[in-house]
Amino acid sequence: MNFRIPRGTVDLMPGEVEKWQYIEEKARDLCRRYHFSEIRTPIFEQTELFQRGVGETTDIVEKEMYTFTDRGGRSLTLRPEGTAGVVRSFVEKKIFGEPQPTKWFYIGPMYRYERPQAGRQRQFHQFGIEVFGTTDPALDAELIDLGWQFYRSVGLEGVKVDLNSVGCPECRPVHRTRLIEYLTPHKEALCKDCLSRLDRNPMRILDCKNESCQRVTEHAPRMVDHLCENCRPHFESVKESLDLLGVDYRLNTRLVRGLDYYTQTAFEFILEGQGGQAGSVGGGGRYNGLVEEIGGPEMPAIGFGLGLERVMLALESQKVELPLSKEVDCFLVTLGEEAKKCSITLLKELRQAGCSAERDYLDRKMKGQLKAADRAHARFVAILGENELKENRIVVKEMATGEQEAIQLNKLVEYVRQVRKG
Repeated sequence: MNFRIPRGTVDLMPGEVEKWQYIEEKARDLCRRYHFSEIRTPIFEQTELFQRGVGETTDIVEKEMYTFTDRGGRSLTLRPEGTAGVVRSFVEKKIFGEPQPTKWFYIGPMYRYERPQAGRQRQFHQFGIEVFGTTDPALDAELIDLGWQFYRSVGLEGVKVDLNSVGCPECRPVHRTRLIEYLTPHKEALCKDCLSRLDRNPMRILDCKNESCQRVTEHAPRMVDHLCENCRPHFESVKESLDLLGVDYRLNTRLVRGLDYYTQTAFEFILEGQGGQAGSVGGGGRYNGLVEEIGGPEMPAIGFGLGLERVMLALESQKVELPLSKEVDCFLVTLGEEAKKCSITLLKELRQAGCSAERDYLDRKMKGQLKAADRAHARFVAILGENELKENRIVVKEMATGEQEAIQLNKLVEYVRQVRKG
């Protein structure tokens, strides 16, 4: 039987994994500087968590979740996004009782059943941020800036921020009523999905990518024109803080995001030049009612999720060369059984000193070992034979220049370590 990888998944092979490690470390370093702590939640949760947290009218819940019944008869779902599980942990561990704000980040795989295409897989990865316990609009801007800085730190150019406010439970009902009144005479022009959203969640129609729906909603009532006395100054303050931070943003009144839990600030990171859905590389917003919805107290929160597959695709598209080091610090070439035995401890000493080190394991002749060292991108080759052992010396050759010298055997580790530091 021939086994094949499941559709919508990929094997990350050596050579590619290093690129992922690089961008993940950039994310972690940014989070350290912004004083965020990492959280790791399970990849599956109770199905009801996503139904209540993400929203039953969303495409994710209606069409895309990987849901199964376990042996105990419980309905479980592979996480389609990261926020609901993080909020569940925040509530379950009663973190709301501790001094706020709480600032967490996560990096990990998510799962959605959808048609695989460039930048969109059924198993995909997100870098996400969640902050609980404050309504400060300056924090909204700070999170947007963090995401924007992440894209810049990995070398991407042309990332813009689309910004909107989707209001709150106080001001949304008025906008909802006027939106339904506006859309109802145009029902025949709406796609099937938007027609079903008309009574349940009409705001989602504004974000539809169907051309007919976009034409219908071109002059639809805007949420920003119906903001209440709390949401309007909050949104103005977010924009003012973004200006102070120098973030390149633009107002997009059609932006509503695809999840039901968002309130007030909503934003997306758009990579110019990629167009359509591929242009969005991440996004987020406030979700001030979600903690309470999942069983906690009333607690404001905000976060974002950035798709790492789309980052990798964009890096490839822009031909960004990541500064990855493939070289081995020292490759041991051994001649004879005694030299091979000596290399076992030498390798351990080099590695314990923080150097990357390798040797031949196929009993090749010296020429074959040197070729293996070259394939390993070795910076130094250390040659040890019977004569060198008798003299307690080892020959060290720098592969780039071809220069070599004999040094004391017990000086090898310090020699390689010092050059590596330099």
